[in-house]
Amino acid sequence: MPSTSIRKMEYDLDRRTLSVWFVASGKRYEFEGVPPETFAAFRAAFAKGRYFNDHIRNKFRYRLVASDSDPG
Repeated sequence: MPSTSIRKMEYDLDRRTLSVWFVASGKRYEFEGVPPETFAAFRAAFAKGRYFNDHIRNKFRYRLVASDSDPG
């Protein structure tokens, strides 16, 4: 089921960095030190916005990434 709040997510296993694009703002954030298990559970979650709020938001260091090309 598509998320109403999360537009796209990508994970870099080598850097353990999760990139998340948000629907409402169109902004992309990178979250550092995210374990692969957390990303796998996030990807599999039925309610991605809820999973994000409960398990990622305010739990990992993050930064806003400057606008880049549309993620598709």
